[in-house]
Amino acid sequence: MNRRVVISGVGIVSPIGIGVEEFWAQCLRAQSVISAIPPLWTRYAELHSRLWSPLPALDIERLGVTRTEQLSLDPVTVLALGAAQEALKSAGFNLKKNTGSASSVDLSGHDRTRAGVYFGSGVGGAFSFLQNHTHHLFRPVREVVERNFKAGAIVNPEVVTEILSLLAHERRYHPFVVSMLMPNAPSAAVGTKFSLTGPNLTYCVACASGTVAIGNAYRAVREDRVNLAFAGGAEYLDDAHGHIFRGFDVAGALVKNCDQPELANRPFDQQRTGFLFSQGGAAVLVLEELEHARRRGAPILAEIVGYAETFDAYSMMSMPAGGEQIERMMRLALDDAGVGADEVDYINAHGTGTEINDRVEAETIERVFGKRVLVNTTKSLLGHTIGASGAIEALVTALSLRHGTTHICKNLENPVRELNFVRKVEAHDLRVGLTQSFAFGGHNAALVLRRYP
Repeated sequence: MNRRVVISGVGIVSPIGIGVEEFWAQCLRAQSVISAIPPLWTRYAELHSRLWSPLPALDIERLGVTRTEQLSLDPVTVLALGAAQEALKSAGFNLKKNTGSASSVDLSGHDRTRAGVYFGSGVGGAFSFLQNHTHHLFRPVREVVERNFKAGAIVNPEVVTEILSLLAHERRYHPFVVSMLMPNAPSAAVGTKFSLTGPNLTYCVACASGTVAIGNAYRAVREDRVNLAFAGGAEYLDDAHGHIFRGFDVAGALVKNCDQPELANRPFDQQRTGFLFSQGGAAVLVLEELEHARRRGAPILAEIVGYAETFDAYSMMSMPAGGEQIERMMRLALDDAGVGADEVDYINAHGTGTEINDRVEAETIERVFGKRVLVNTTKSLLGHTIGASGAIEALVTALSLRHGTTHICKNLENPVRELNFVRKVEAHDLRVGLTQSFAFGGHNAALVLRRYP
């Protein structure tokens, strides 16, 4: 018999807020952070988009990250640790120092062999790879420039300085670069930090990574493989030269420049031009077996009741026009949850703002759920955090069910389809919610959540 799985804690680091309380308040205010990309990036390419959603300055002490950890970890792992610590505390666990290690803690009174970590990331430690790759190139480039300067081919010292400045890099080639760039670093760091010796798994499924990680954690708790799971996603998409940004820009996926940047990001609107590139973020959910959570008096935000995933087998970069596998995923998730489409009150859509994705998703939602269900997209506030997006949206779905309200679908003026999009913050009787993700490569995943109790 399957066990019931609840969400007992959540943590988040995002462009609009660090910590769940700040983040949720900003969501309900429809706050966004949109600014021009770093000027240096435009030196390397003619970009169609020059907008992004940056993270706030990170206080590592607030995130529970030590100075040593910050120096030896990629930023994506720092974000993951910050979200994990908040989730752990909000779940009601008492943290205490582990005498065996200065940087790890034990979960007081908990069997750590029955506690797992399930994490998703689309690009992992790409920042560390790119920064150290530039350092790797710097010495031979400098030698060529200086040799030509001495030979008189380059006569202006300022030209030499400018050429070398275009290869901005870290002070040294980092001795921990391998452990910094590997995609499993966030999951491994969370397990190490909190002394969790159960399963420790990483899911690299592009934009669906966070959803897939939570879905597999849910199954592990439901099937009695673990009692407790830290599940979520993290992404850090920044680099000194804008390599990652350019990749999405070349693909034609990003919002186009406009005179009013605050209006550029508009998922499900007929005037949408692409998704808003986010610097990154992280979200972690603590999942527990229901009786395990009750015995320790844990706060319970919501219950996860279903999960499903499908694969398009169509294209690496786009989805088929009919959305057949998305529809199949939705119906499988509902079957797994044991609920009918008419019982779903709210959908946190993938809603990127790209032309084909929004149209296909909207059509598929109407085909499965009709026009009654409330629909919004958290990407209309944050932009796209790639591997972290599904985890952030699962967190938002849980909070929406818990509080009986949700944020609006921002900048939506002329919908691509007449669905029941959230236009204002107000009270709703939300009992069942669905959150879904689609990814480059053709991956689809969805979670079904129920209000608790």
